[in-house]
This record gives sequence, C-alpha cells and structure tokens, in this order.
Amino acid sequence: MGGTGGSVAGSGMGCPGSGSPGSGTGGVGTGFGVGCDMGLGYPVATVRTLHPRSDRYSPPVLTVAGLNTFPVKGCAPVPLTRARVGAAGLEHDRAWMVTDPDGTFRSQRRDPRLALVHPRVADDVLILSAPDAPVIEVEVDDHAPARPVTLFGEPFRGIDQGDPAADWLTRVLGRPSRLVRVPPDHDRAPTGLTPGTSGYADSSAVHLLGLASHAELNRRLTTPVPLDRFRANVLVAGGPPHAEDDLRAITVGGVALGYTKPAIRCAVTTVDQATAARTGPEPLRTLATYRRTPEGVAFGVKFAVTTPGWIEVGDEVTGAGPPSAR
Repeated sequence: MGGTGGSVAGSGMGCPGSGSPGSGTGGVGTGFGVGCDMGLGYPVATVRTLHPRSDRYSPPVLTVAGLNTFPVKGCAPVPLTRARVGAAGLEHDRAWMVTDPDGTFRSQRRDPRLALVHPRVADDVLILSAPDAPVIEVEVDDHAPARPVTLFGEPFRGIDQGDPAADWLTRVLGRPSRLVRVPPDHDRAPTGLTPGTSGYADSSAVHLLGLASHAELNRRLTTPVPLDRFRANVLVAGGPPHAEDDLRAITVGGVALGYTKPAIRCAVTTVDQATAARTGPEPLRTLATYRRTPEGVAFGVKFAVTTPGWIEVGDEVTGAGPPSAR
C-alpha cells in the first residue's frame, strides 16, 4: 500500500479484501496490514485472541438484521429482506464484474465511481442506473463464448455482456470498460478453512458482520462511518462487538455456513458509497489500532455455503462455537 497516511484511500490494488485467490492469508496483498508495516505511522495492536476463554461461555443470541446482494462486483448493493442462497452465495451476488478491455477486473480500490452504479435484476434483465446517466437494461447472456478475465491475478472466464453495456459503463466511469458475467461452468475454489465456491467475490461466498462491531468502531472514531463502507452480505444483531469472530459451523434460516477466514480490510472502506469520494485514512487507521491479525486488519468474517436454502431478516444464527485463540 505504501505512501503516507494521506494516500491510503488511493493506495489501489495491493489489498484484495479478505484474501486473494490462491492464498489463505491474502497472497496478492495483506490488506491494510501491509501499509501499517511500511511506515504509515499508525499505532498497531496485534489481535491474536479476539475474546478471552471461559469455561462458562454461552454463545450470544445473534439474529439477521440485514441482507445485501451485490450483483455487479464493486457496485452498489441491493438490500433484501429474504434471499435465496446457493453454493456461490446470495442469489446474483457478484455474478457480474466490470473489467478493463483486456479482462482485468475493476474495483473501488482504483475506480471509486463504481459505487455510484446501482444494479438490480428483474427476471433475465440486469438494470443499471447512475447519476446523470440514462437507465440501461442488459439482457442476461449466459450463452455467448466466454473470454479470459483476471481477478487478483488469477485467470477465470467471463461472458461478455455486449457493447451497449460496455459503452454505458465507459461513459459513467470515464474509462474503457467491459461487463462480464460468471459462466455456467464457473468453477472457483477460494481458499479458507471450509471448502466452497463463489462468483466474482474477493474470496468466499458470504461476508457476515455484526452491528455491535460497527457500533464499537464508531465509538472509537471522531467521525462515525456508515455501515455501507463494509459491503457485507449478512448483518447480524446481538452479542458483544466481534461476536462473529467465534462463529464456525452455523445455520441461518435454511442455510448452513462454514467459516473460511476473517474479512481483511482495504482502501474500499475509505470510499464514501454515496458520493464515490475518497475520505482519507479512516476507518482503516483506527481499525489498525485494535483489529490487527496476522492476516491484516480484520473486521467481519467470511463463510462458505455448505447447505443452500433461504435466509431472511429475523432468522436466528445457531451453532456458534466457543471463543478460540488465533
């Protein structure tokens, strides 16, 4: 990530969210942890045991407080009250991806204006809207030949969604762009403790975050940051801050999930999701003082889907394990 504290928001491609494909500890980069070790000057506390052990530990009662799917990687979410969850996560989550003409993926790390693109899916149509741009409807194409794309340097395939979508994104983002969709034969195996698959997510299929964790972060910040900075699929209420760190094999509604890894944070958290403005070093600077792990700055957890099904707001999370040292 390099540079000084003022450059964190623009530090770009060296922080692949919660670990890049092919590395259990964020192989292409280790999120903000790399920046902390390279002279950014932020105080760092290494977090190894996230909760103290206790023989009388009782799992907290956690319930689903919010659901989000992100149809186009890096773009705005679609809030849901109920969602179908497949092997690759919530329905349509990161099923599309914006790329350079050469197939290299685009994200808010480099293109914060992706935050202004609002997708939704209706039947077999992807509908895109953005400020000062006409709405475009893109008929989903699952049958055109797939072409090479890269995600954190790893090769995959993507079905190009045509010139109208590409031209629209080029105008909105201000640089040549293409839109691709996960092909039916997409076979991805992200690293993590539980085997699974995902679409074009940074790593695992489901990203879960506790509201108490967000509240604790804001308690430490001079200026609070909104929840949308963290782009989680499943938001849970209840329990102490970071209770989600201790979840392992869990059931939520009709869905079973298995823990894969912590969610390692990068410069996307410094992008205002409403304006696409880069806001400076927070919240990464503060997170680095109390959420540093060997993998990087952790905030939230990632899961693989072990049993698909339905999940809805109000569902209880069952199967939480006891505190564990890391």
